[in-house]
Amino acid sequence: MMGPAHSLSGAAAWLGVGALAAAYDRPMPWPVLVVGALICAGAALAPDLDHKSATISRSFGPLSKILCGIIDKLSYAVYKATRSKADPRRTGGHRTLTHTWLWAALMGVGASAAAVGGGRWAVLALLFVHLVLAVEGLLWKAARASSDVLVWLLGAAGAWIMADILEDPGNGADWFFTGPGQEYLWLGLPIVLGALVHDIGDALTVSGCPVLWPIPVGRKFWYPVGPPKFMRFRAGSWVELKVLTPAFMLLGGLGGAFALGYV
Repeated sequence: MMGPAHSLSGAAAWLGVGALAAAYDRPMPWPVLVVGALICAGAALAPDLDHKSATISRSFGPLSKILCGIIDKLSYAVYKATRSKADPRRTGGHRTLTHTWLWAALMGVGASAAAVGGGRWAVLALLFVHLVLAVEGLLWKAARASSDVLVWLLGAAGAWIMADILEDPGNGADWFFTGPGQEYLWLGLPIVLGALVHDIGDALTVSGCPVLWPIPVGRKFWYPVGPPKFMRFRAGSWVELKVLTPAFMLLGGLGGAFALGYV
């Protein structure tokens, strides 16, 4: 799928988690719901770090373009080193390593460890990166029309404000993980979810997605998981724009309303 649909699906997924948490009497404070939805929206773009033309490659200027090139080469090297004879030959790393459950889990664990061990500045960095990505995905027309610096300033200001709000007692720094020293441990959850939602979205397209790697399916290590071919669509097609995008908006709205107790 394209960047905006990925981001919308990520936000909708976290709002759905908020509704589920409320149903099981573990409601999210509103800052956790809002911040988590934005992080998840941003994280839903991150697996495309292996694609030089993806939304994320433009999000942080030359730095993100260089990083995408490095991740593309790394992903391709891992694919070549681990492919079976049944897996097709490739010329690049797109939709390989960064589109797997293992990558999603590592990103989430790494983010949680950084947030807990790195203190406020690590939390601010995580919020900044994912808020910039969320703006690029959810407000892509406005982001394209404005300067990168303006988007970065918006991300930095938003990160600072949200970190201050979360630190207030009862606002969710210790949501879900309540033990001593576990503040912000939950920040890894929307990052894992966003990456997995991205992979599921790509699995619905014509090419499928090897989300199960390194678990083999049949004779393939990089099996392109997806529904039957007649149910798949091309990225950017009318199915994505006219069906899935409105569905994500509706489901996200319903999830948020339920999570906040309005339904």
